[in-house]
Amino acid sequence: MKNLVFTVLSIPFAAALLSCFSCSQGEVPATAAAIGQMFTGSSEAVLFLGCKAVSEDEIEFEFSQEVSVKSLKFDPQLDVISIEDGTTVRVKLDESLGPGIRIKADILAEDAERNTINVLVPFRTRNNKMPQLVINEINTENSNPRTEFIEFKTLTAGNLGGMRVFINGNTNAAQETIYEFLPVNVQADEYIVLHLRTVEPEAIDEYDDDLTVSGGRNSSPTGRDLWIPGNTKRIHKAASAVYVMDQDDKVIDGVMISETPDAWWKKDYFAETADLLYQQGVWKSPSGKIATPADSISSSGHTATRTICRDETIEATNTANNWYVTVTSGLTPGRTNNEKRFSN
Repeated sequence: MKNLVFTVLSIPFAAALLSCFSCSQGEVPATAAAIGQMFTGSSEAVLFLGCKAVSEDEIEFEFSQEVSVKSLKFDPQLDVISIEDGTTVRVKLDESLGPGIRIKADILAEDAERNTINVLVPFRTRNNKMPQLVINEINTENSNPRTEFIEFKTLTAGNLGGMRVFINGNTNAAQETIYEFLPVNVQADEYIVLHLRTVEPEAIDEYDDDLTVSGGRNSSPTGRDLWIPGNTKRIHKAASAVYVMDQDDKVIDGVMISETPDAWWKKDYFAETADLLYQQGVWKSPSGKIATPADSISSSGHTATRTICRDETIEATNTANNWYVTVTSGLTPGRTNNEKRFSN
C-alpha cells in the first residue's frame, strides 16, 4: 500500500487547527490537554500523547482514547503496509529505515464521537545500533574563542543517530535535550567532542569520514568535532549534571559536578537528577548511595585549560573516584586525556 491518505467527509472547524509536538523524547507536551479541549470544548477531548519508532519498520502513535486514522502522510514519503487503530495506533512500513533519520508525520485521527485531531510531529527512526560510550572530558569554562565542551569516548562501534545529550546547570532546571546526534557510524575508541557553543566560522560539524575539516579553538584533527549553534552558556562549574540517553530514555552515561561539598543539593532538580542517575546505575557515591555534592566530581581548580577528565587508565566505577582536574594547559579534546593532575 502506497502512502496512505483517507478521504474525510466531515471535519469540524476545530480540526483545521494544527498542533505541533516533538516526540523525540517521548514526553507529553504541557499544553496537550489545552489543545485537545480546543477541538470540542470538552474535557473528554481526544489528546495526542506522543509517538515512537518501535522498530526499523514500525511506528506507534499514542492517544488518550481509541481513534481511527483518517489520513497519514510522512515527509519524506514512506510507503505504508498497514495501520492498526486504537489508543495506540500501530503503523507498519513497507521498508526498514536507517538509524536515527528525522521524519515528519502528519496524522489526522477521529474518536468514536467524531472529534478529530490533526497532529504534525517530528520523530527519529529507530536506532538499534547505538554504541556504548562514556563521558570522558568536560570543560565548563568559556574563554573566547575557546569554548566549553563535552568529550565522549566510544567503547563499541555503532551509530549515534537519535542519541540525546542533557545538561542540568544552575540556570537550567528542566530536563531538556541540548543536542541530538544525527546519524553517523563510529568505531570503538573514537573521541567525539561536542562543543557547547559556536563563535568561529571555522567551526564545522564532522558528520563524515574526514575529521580534519573543523577549525577553531579546541577542535581536534583526530577527534570528531560537533558544534551547538549560538553563543549560550549551558554548563556551570559550580554545579552541573551531564548525561546522555538513548531513544528509550535509558541513560547511557552520566556524571555530576560540584565545586563545593554541600551536605545536599541546593536545588531540587539536582537531587532529582542524582536519583535518576543512581536508579539507572550510571552515577553514585563511593559507598554505593545516591550522590551528594561531596560525592560528585570536584570542579575546584578547573579553568578553561585545566579540564575535568576521566582516568582512562583504570576501569570505570561510575563514581567521582575516576575523575580529576588536569594541570594548566592540560586539556586534550579529541585525544587521550592528560594524566598530569592539578594540585592546589
